[in-house]
Formats: sequence, C-alpha cells, structure tokens
Amino acid sequence: MCLDPAALHTMAAQGSVLTPTLSIITSGLDRVRAAEPSPRRDWYLNGAEAHGPLACAAVEAGVTVLAGTDSRPHGRISDEILALVDAGLRPHDALAAASWSARSFLGLGGLTPGSPADAVVYPADPRTDLSLLEKPTAVILRGLRVR
Repeated sequence: MCLDPAALHTMAAQGSVLTPTLSIITSGLDRVRAAEPSPRRDWYLNGAEAHGPLACAAVEAGVTVLAGTDSRPHGRISDEILALVDAGLRPHDALAAASWSARSFLGLGGLTPGSPADAVVYPADPRTDLSLLEKPTAVILRGLRVR
C-alpha cells in the first residue's frame, strides 16, 4: 500500500508525481477496523496510518502531489482535498493538488486572455474555508458556464 519514503527524493529529481488517494483509504477504515483480525487487516491499517504522513513527506521532498479519488462517485474530489489537509498538507497545497498543479502536470496552461477557461467560482476564498468546496457558485468548462 505504501511507497518507501526513501524513494521520495528520487521521485522529486525525476519529476514523478504522487496521487495518494487518501479519501479512498480513509473511507474504508471503519469497515476494516470492525473486521476480524488478520494479516490483511493489519496490512491495511498500518498502510492507512502511514499514508497521510507519506503525502506530507512527499511535498517536503519536492514531489508534486496530485489529488485523485480512484473510484469515487464523480464530483467528490473535495473529499480528497479535505483528506490531504487532514493528513497535514496546507490548504493551499491541497487545492493546488486538485487544480493548478494537475493542469501543469498535464501540460495545460493557466488562464490566459482568449483561451477557454475551466474554473470553479466560490463565494469566498476556499483556502480559508474548505467547506466552500461543497458550495460552488459557478462552474465554467471550456469557457461555458455549466452550473
């Protein structure tokens, strides 16, 4: 489940990225804790305990961390942002993982005059109140308002 922390500096030097999918791991913890003791259960619980600190160590080592959910219902990336913050990332870094850092990794530019925009608009700065991620006032996709 977990990456060897010794690999983080090599990952940073190579430009590798890490998508820890913390929200998927934490969403299953109650079910796993309630399961009968087993080596698999212990492996999962130990990995879940190490996974959040590993994401923080990756940022500290210079690895780009991206937000991803792996297998959640569409539109739940906010769960991953919150999980990254719960793990210890700054809200700014967790939001970057789901937005401008992901765009940059994919080779997509930022907002420039004349280019189609993808944006989510909030009533206030979500870096100061992450609960706003659940309440966007507008969603712009390829320059068109879709919500």
